[in-house]
Amino acid sequence: MSLSRGSCGIPRVTCHSRSFHQPFSRSSSRGRPTKCEAKFFQEAQKHALALASTAVVVLAPAAAAYADIRLPPISSDPNRCSRVLDGNTIGQANAVSDVLLDVRQCNLKNSKLVNVTLSGIVMDSDTVLDGSNMEQAVLTKAYAVGASMKKVNLSNAVLDRANLDGVDLSGSTLYNAVITGTSFEGTNLTNVIFEDAVIGREDAKRLCRNPTLKDESRDQVGCAD
Repeated sequence: MSLSRGSCGIPRVTCHSRSFHQPFSRSSSRGRPTKCEAKFFQEAQKHALALASTAVVVLAPAAAAYADIRLPPISSDPNRCSRVLDGNTIGQANAVSDVLLDVRQCNLKNSKLVNVTLSGIVMDSDTVLDGSNMEQAVLTKAYAVGASMKKVNLSNAVLDRANLDGVDLSGSTLYNAVITGTSFEGTNLTNVIFEDAVIGREDAKRLCRNPTLKDESRDQVGCAD
């Protein structure tokens, strides 16, 4: 057995002629891990903990970034509402994109937006996304103030420096979502599922201050009370 590093620094354990990079459902004929496979899991866990320790960042309140924001006039593009189905692809981290996604006054109820990049998307109180599937969507610097997003599937989605103030997220699912630097002032979080979500420390504080975050949802966010 030997230990080395695979791609992206992921531990690689070589057992005789085999190399393991991933966990597996059953490790031996008896359903119990071999010594070598147990070593792999041990090293993989150490690697995951090391990554987690570097990910704890204290973020300034996201609302401050939107204090003086001035939105451009609503786009005159007749196809602007449907463009959201394709998303945009350039500059995801900073929301500098090839197309401005302006969905103000758009009814996009029950839309399929799976694995779509929506960096810098602009919504308003007349935007309706109720019942939409936005699994794995990327909403970097999304401006969604007042939008209706009831019962939306945001599982595995990325909410990065987004403004969700006043959004109705009631009944939505954010299972395993990544939430960093996002504002939830006045957001309706009734019955929202945050199970296994990765939530920034300051984001968790803001969520816990929201009076609509109750019962199991509060436990999932990690609220102290």
